[in-house]
Amino acid sequence: MTALIQVENLKRHYVMGDTTVKAVDGVSFDIKQGEYLAFVGTSGSGKTTLMNILGCLARPSAGTYSLGGRLVDELSDDELSALRNKNIGFVFQNFQLLPKSTALKNVALPLVYRNVPLRERHERAAQALEMVGLGTRMKHRPNELSGGQRQRVAIARALVSDPTLILADEPTGNLDSSTAKDILALLSKLHEEGNTIVIVTHEPSIAAQCPRAIRMSDGIIAADGPGHEVSGDR
Repeated sequence: MTALIQVENLKRHYVMGDTTVKAVDGVSFDIKQGEYLAFVGTSGSGKTTLMNILGCLARPSAGTYSLGGRLVDELSDDELSALRNKNIGFVFQNFQLLPKSTALKNVALPLVYRNVPLRERHERAAQALEMVGLGTRMKHRPNELSGGQRQRVAIARALVSDPTLILADEPTGNLDSSTAKDILALLSKLHEEGNTIVIVTHEPSIAAQCPRAIRMSDGIIAADGPGHEVSGDR
């Protein structure tokens, strides 16, 4: 497997009053194409800041980040937006679905920004919903779906653009344990189909189910290895 992501001495510092917060403080790692891993740590460990940088939602203060061979920190804002839209699919803890739109239209939304024709948008959105087991719920709005179904819609939306990377921020955070298990099983299946998936979580038990986990603490990497070892779960 070739390296999809290469990070070298990455830092994200910012000033709050008289204090410099070192949210990410000199981390280095590679993520290979087709990997499935978790960034795990408590609140304030730096994992969410790091995810925002990997998702091209924030810029580092120093260091380098390469995605698919492109140095992200050298891109203009427009180039960064285009890279994000083309290469990254996001799954959020709070789903972030449009409440008045059907599941089909929610999933098709990223394709609108890529100027994909309407018929093709709907065809691809329908295929993505079929992939996550919601082929019979395409016309339902979010308030007509369970929490697990809404998260499946969010995953379908992340998949619809055929992204290089799927970033999932606390994807089971608002779900009961049974539904969370189903979502993790779905993510594992998508990984087996060749997708590169990165989960951000504060739960060691979630990280333990990933083949690889990187444990963050105070902005640095405290451990990097098999999920069950890094998380502390056996």
